[in-house]
Amino acid sequence: MRSFWILLKNELKLNIQICPNVIESNKALTLKHIPKIHRNEVYKLHTIFQRTEISEPTLFSPSDTTKRIADFPEICVSTFSDNIIRKFSSLDNVEKIAELCSANGTVPVYRIYYKNTAIAFYRSMVGAPACVCCFEEIVAMGAKKFVLFGSCGVLDSDKVKDSIIIPVSAVRDEGTSYHYLAPSPEIGADARAVELLEKILTDCGYSYVKGKTWTSDAIYRETLSAIEERRQEGCLAVEMECASMLAVSKYRHIPFIQFLYGADDLSSETWEIRDLMSYGLTNAEKYMVLAFECGIAM
Repeated sequence: MRSFWILLKNELKLNIQICPNVIESNKALTLKHIPKIHRNEVYKLHTIFQRTEISEPTLFSPSDTTKRIADFPEICVSTFSDNIIRKFSSLDNVEKIAELCSANGTVPVYRIYYKNTAIAFYRSMVGAPACVCCFEEIVAMGAKKFVLFGSCGVLDSDKVKDSIIIPVSAVRDEGTSYHYLAPSPEIGADARAVELLEKILTDCGYSYVKGKTWTSDAIYRETLSAIEERRQEGCLAVEMECASMLAVSKYRHIPFIQFLYGADDLSSETWEIRDLMSYGLTNAEKYMVLAFECGIAM
């Protein structure tokens, strides 16, 4: 294994030693893969939040870990609700076609036919890193269009009420998106995707509201001051994946639509928890059909 010795004095200095027998035993790892850094040379390491561009290439890609599946549906829909996925996976015309595998276990991927169109669907994992990894592997399997929906915390109940939320941009208060796009305060949704979602919601007769969402990595660190600051910036909701999914879909050039529905309410000084496990189940058919319609229209 490669061993890295880091010498810290007044400034960061690196001295890299490579174990010869490792290079000999693993032809994939050679000196050409290691940056040439002279002894005592100052080498400034930047975090992803400070880099101005995205480095290429990566050591390995999703296609190295996930096999392409023949006849995998071009359209894929996903949500975070296990209840919704269980409900639809139990339908007669649904077939399991793949699995997403991790140390946490397996996530089944299903195929359903809607309006004579094959659509894949599965349960996304909560949190930006896991959600993005699932997306990356689904694309490696063969998906070319992606629709995601899920619940969120409401920051402005007067504006949202019972309407579906269309994110037009997401505040990047997480880390995953910075591995796919250079730093910026927020990331905008694709204008065509927003227009398409608006049209479908209008045609189906559902109320909606457009606005910013706040993507955060820390559900238990949504402080009163942060909530108020994001609300003043125009954020209608808080969730954990939107900014990252906008970033990875842009990076992979995959058409992407996301919509949100309100769960817990953070718009006052008293948190209204509601039942996050079952909230939205009564609307499961509505949300899934809206997602199917979006996929077909993309």
